[in-house]
Amino acid sequence: MKKTLSDFLKIFVTLSAAIFIFSANVTEAGHLKEILERGTIKIGTTGDYKPMSYLNRETGEYEGIDAELSKIIADSLGVKIEYIPTTWPTLTADTLAGKFDIALCGISRNYAREKVLEMSDGYGVGIFGKTILCRKSDAKKFKTLADINKPEVRVMINPGGTNEKFAKANLKNAKIIVFEKNAEIPHQISIGNADIMITETVEALTCIKADKNLAAPLINEPFTKHSCGILMQKGDQEFLNYINFVLAELRMDGTLESLENKYLR
Repeated sequence: MKKTLSDFLKIFVTLSAAIFIFSANVTEAGHLKEILERGTIKIGTTGDYKPMSYLNRETGEYEGIDAELSKIIADSLGVKIEYIPTTWPTLTADTLAGKFDIALCGISRNYAREKVLEMSDGYGVGIFGKTILCRKSDAKKFKTLADINKPEVRVMINPGGTNEKFAKANLKNAKIIVFEKNAEIPHQISIGNADIMITETVEALTCIKADKNLAAPLINEPFTKHSCGILMQKGDQEFLNYINFVLAELRMDGTLESLENKYLR
């Protein structure tokens, strides 16, 4: 059917209106302008994950690679940090609810999160992976998942994160113990309240340095491999671009590698 000039004008007006609506929605979602006007960036963190983001109860300060990355991001914007506590079970809901601008606490990049939220480019690439923490006296017992996947083996996990998902998917025969406070699980293993902690290689490395009673016999052969990312709501490409730009600059000038060497290796 032949279209007239009037028809094309109608199409143009319709497309222009659609573009305007899309642009308006992006503007409304814009975090950069809001953060700059507010003078603070709200950062969600669990504060229970060494060496990523850990709240030092004695100093009241957050420590770890994610704490340093948070400061770099804030400094690049010329704003202060306002930490917003979150938990692993509520991390997704809190992000969707807009309780903070971004979240940093050793958050694994995965498909499930990317479907509903936005994740930055990865850092710690090739370093992170699921492994186990156990008592040094038991280290020789656990060489494979099959050695752990037994009814008599007590596996302790924190709720709501990828550790819980991994354990429930791969250790259906083991006794799963859910313990709310992730930062205290290594001590629970050490004193014999459980046999295994499912954790990340970087956390396991930190734990065996801090407690000589602990071991990570499979740390060099992790069950999975992944990277971490900075979490945020979908719908603000400008903000995501800025976060990725900061990470790219840190990677280019060697700062990111230096931080990874300091905390993750």
